[in-house]
Amino acid sequence: MYSYEDRIRAVELYIKLGKRIRPTIRQLGYPTKNSLKGWYNEYQQKLDLPTGYAGREPKFSQAQKAAAIEHYLTHDRCIAATMRALGYPGRGTLTKWVREALPETRRALVGSVGRRRYSETLKQTGVMELCTRQETAQAVADKRSVCRPTLYNWKNQLLGREAPASMKYTNRSP
Repeated sequence: MYSYEDRIRAVELYIKLGKRIRPTIRQLGYPTKNSLKGWYNEYQQKLDLPTGYAGREPKFSQAQKAAAIEHYLTHDRCIAATMRALGYPGRGTLTKWVREALPETRRALVGSVGRRRYSETLKQTGVMELCTRQETAQAVADKRSVCRPTLYNWKNQLLGREAPASMKYTNRSP
């Protein structure tokens, strides 16, 4: 956005240089050729340039915005259902409206359950039982209320990957 002074300077220089666009832009370092043409046309019509820029009017009225937020609140706070029922606005716009109207609502965290924390004693007894087991690893895991891979992960953390999961004596001689 250029100030009023910058725009009027550009238009006056454009007129002074015989309505030649390239020398005007080269000398000033701004604007684009289409901007300069537009400023000049506006200057020709009104013999002056507006002091500020007129922003565009909003796409949706305040009544439409209020109706969308009301529908969202009364229909189980579902953005998709509101968009489908009203036919407007897009997901991003409706989300922005809801966040403006209801700043206390936060995004729901779906599917992000944190890792469970197990006590060190539970891990140690689980690994001891796994390594000196008389039953299957699944039975040991069921006793500890964990899954089988968790037991092996604990074993790798406490004893390392090289330690065998079962400490039973196996006769490997032929």
